[in-house]
Amino acid sequence: MEDFELLRREKIRRKAKLKLFGLDVPNHPDFNKEGLASVIGFDVDNCSYPSRLIKSTWGDDYDIALYGRLGLHCHNFQKGTNFKFVRWEKYDVISTAYDYVYVTLDAKDPVSDSVFSFQTLLNEDSSPDCPVMWSTLACRIKCDDRVDDHWDDTAVDDFYKDAMPKWLSDEELARDNKNYYVVQESELQENDWLHLFTEIAFYSKTNNELTAPPPLEIEKVVVVTTEDTEEGHEKLKAQNAIFYVSYKYNGESSEWACDHKTVIRKTMDGKQGHMYLEVVTAE
Repeated sequence: MEDFELLRREKIRRKAKLKLFGLDVPNHPDFNKEGLASVIGFDVDNCSYPSRLIKSTWGDDYDIALYGRLGLHCHNFQKGTNFKFVRWEKYDVISTAYDYVYVTLDAKDPVSDSVFSFQTLLNEDSSPDCPVMWSTLACRIKCDDRVDDHWDDTAVDDFYKDAMPKWLSDEELARDNKNYYVVQESELQENDWLHLFTEIAFYSKTNNELTAPPPLEIEKVVVVTTEDTEEGHEKLKAQNAIFYVSYKYNGESSEWACDHKTVIRKTMDGKQGHMYLEVVTAE
């Protein structure tokens, strides 16, 4: 009798979730298929059996915050917003060949001073001897829309598909190349996402062991892009670009107290919520 009651409750719960996401009920054949996990991965883990709700934990794990902040930047970049990260609410990780991290967070709009729920899906690949690769596959104000997690590599210029470039030498920079732009000090403050990119690079360099934002100081950033721009500073708004960043760590750990160099390549496939970062250390 107890087993029957549990089965009955599970059936009711599943019907309710199907109705929530606009699927036909009862007995929708796709409910347990992996494809549906991209729809409900933020609130429901459909890879386990029985499916389970992902509970709000309101944690402070630094890596989850980084994932959330990158998703917010992607949204701000594409939509022209200036949403700020407040804290993350919950997350779920689906591990296949890569890690897919579904993050729900609180974001704030400085214009309206409102706080709202925001979702981002991040794919991470940190294979040995390869560039660190982080890609956002969804970033949006919380909704129930299906996630398009297919990256369209054919939409990316071939210039950005080769092996990661080596550090840009002073001789190369000295050439009056219209594709290069040295970011000004004031622009480093205006574009705080450059600090986010640098944080991601440093976090990866420390083997993902950081538990709090590190005190980093950016010394120089050079942007390279093939996209046509009238003014040099407009290269910061390029969809696809390579960033050469030199910075230093000002924290207490003597292990990292030195000058650092990193190359960060950002590409976009034109889809809403999609941004791809590749990071290598340049020392």
